Amino acid sequence: MLKRGDSGLDVQTLQSKLLLKQDAQFGPVTEKAVIRFQLANGLPVTGIVDSDMWTLLFNKVPTIQEAIDEDSDISDQYFKTNFDQIIHKYYLSPKEYIKGPIKNEYIFLHHTAGNNNPFACVDMWNKDDRGAIGTEFVLGGQSVFTGNDLYDGTVVQAFPEGAYGWHLGDNGSEYMHKHSVGIEVCNFGPIKDGKTYTGQKANPLQIVELKESFRGHKTWHRYSDKQLLVLKDLILHIADRDDIDISKGLISEIKKNGAKGFEFNSDAYYGKVKGMWTHTNTRKDKSDMFPQQELIDMLLSL
Repeated sequence: MLKRGDSGLDVQTLQSKLLLKQDAQFGPVTEKAVIRFQLANGLPVTGIVDSDMWTLLFNKVPTIQEAIDEDSDISDQYFKTNFDQIIHKYYLSPKEYIKGPIKNEYIFLHHTAGNNNPFACVDMWNKDDRGAIGTEFVLGGQSVFTGNDLYDGTVVQAFPEGAYGWHLGDNGSEYMHKHSVGIEVCNFGPIKDGKTYTGQKANPLQIVELKESFRGHKTWHRYSDKQLLVLKDLILHIADRDDIDISKGLISEIKKNGAKGFEFNSDAYYGKVKGMWTHTNTRKDKSDMFPQQELIDMLLSL
């Protein structure tokens, strides 16, 4: 895979295929050409050259006409928030979410307990047989196995604003189901004896140890610094867009109880407090999200 900042012969080959000046440096001009190619060929618009894009590049006759009308086409693929954040539109099939429109009154934070690619997360929801289950936003992260950061901080919108998916499971308020926006952070969750729940060894650099156990675990897959920075702006965007008071709920509980603010809360379960919560506040059997100190610090800075 290649991304902005890379250099070398592979970048030179890429530039040759895209009919660019071959300086072997993956800079803004090359990234722009990659995005145009992805738009023109129905690929996820990431600016990152993966195996799917390489396959197309080597099986397609290069043409200077590959560049397309950015003003009309890019708006169909992603948008920029008031916080200068790029959100990629990668929508589920219409049958995999509920169109609405609805007004969101709650924000819920989750993590995927899975891999780092937010586009793959949406693809998985599209292929499962559980119905309209998913969150509006998915935030990519680092690979717990290799430390690969190609998708770290990439935000994907899985369905249009005003639509919703089921993302809370069993709780005490159906109203909250229909009036909440979810953010799914790509993270593998608990780590036991240096391994994920799949039995694979985790990259030691991706492991964090809590001061106290949470939901029966002390070591976890670390939320990356980039994820936390991007998550902060995403929360602020949603709060501004949907007029949600994020000081109520999780942040209030953290101020009173520290890390224990992530524990089950009956007011959250019954939807009595409108604001921002995490899935663990409404479910005793869930671990998303866990109280990593850097996450707590970020939330308290909002």
